[in-house]
Amino acid sequence: MCIRILFICYENICRSPMAAGIFFSHAERHGLGHLFSVESAGTRSYQQGSSPDPRAAAAAFQLGVAISSNCARGIDALDLFDYDWIFVMDNENYEEICLLTGFVEKPKVRLVMSFVPGREEEEIQDPYYGTHREFEQVRDDLFLASDHILRNLVVSCEEGSPDYSRNAIPKVR
Repeated sequence: MCIRILFICYENICRSPMAAGIFFSHAERHGLGHLFSVESAGTRSYQQGSSPDPRAAAAAFQLGVAISSNCARGIDALDLFDYDWIFVMDNENYEEICLLTGFVEKPKVRLVMSFVPGREEEEIQDPYYGTHREFEQVRDDLFLASDHILRNLVVSCEEGSPDYSRNAIPKVR
């Protein structure tokens, strides 16, 4: 294992479990799963122990990604230093994580869309009060983000970069 990643949203029942599941599934499909340890958490622990929202699980499952066995958990300050990268869904999550870490170099905190050209500053909005279509849009954005995160991080792995050319990854709609 080379790179430890944590995806964070508000309560860890919608966006971050979808992001973790989609990213790891994407890495596995390209034979790179062994290079990553991927988890998710929330900035709040109101839903501690809960399963992901059924709409999030259904949207992820449409990509063949099963997340329904995940359990929500909150994050604490010490937890954050176990990760090389922390990807947050929105600016509120970003500010909270930076306050907890004291703006230190490790872990690296970024918006989940930060590696997507032209969308680096975009947030992934919380679909909790939205429609199924909004969950599908979040899923699609997280798939796109996962592709770009994977492309950018795999080259930094010290175990030797496998062949990961742009042609090896299918285009996202």
